[in-house]
Amino acid sequence: MKIKDIIDILDAEIMCRDDLLEQELHTACGSDMMSDVLAFVKEQAVLLTGLVNPQVVRTAEMMDMHCIVFVRGKRPRLDMIELAEDRDMVMLCTNLEMFTACGKLYEAGLRGGSGK
Repeated sequence: MKIKDIIDILDAEIMCRDDLLEQELHTACGSDMMSDVLAFVKEQAVLLTGLVNPQVVRTAEMMDMHCIVFVRGKRPRLDMIELAEDRDMVMLCTNLEMFTACGKLYEAGLRGGSGK
């Protein structure tokens, strides 16, 4: 699935790096706890979260994620957007709740990539 497909599925707004929307993604995870992302998630490409702080971008970078989707209408601050831009990450925002957003992506063929 391409990032541009995620935008359509989630009716998401692009916050940065609209030049990378053709990237292919195969896995995703949804969590507001970055410690869980670091501990339990492997081979991820998309992070869905409602947590809005720079640690989200740093966690996504450590896990080699290419796209962050903020759910529940949350919006990243300018410093977070700049950090994501510098790390070649697409940032998106959707008004959908996390459960709904994850379900829509799963239904469209995106799978989780946990090590379990």
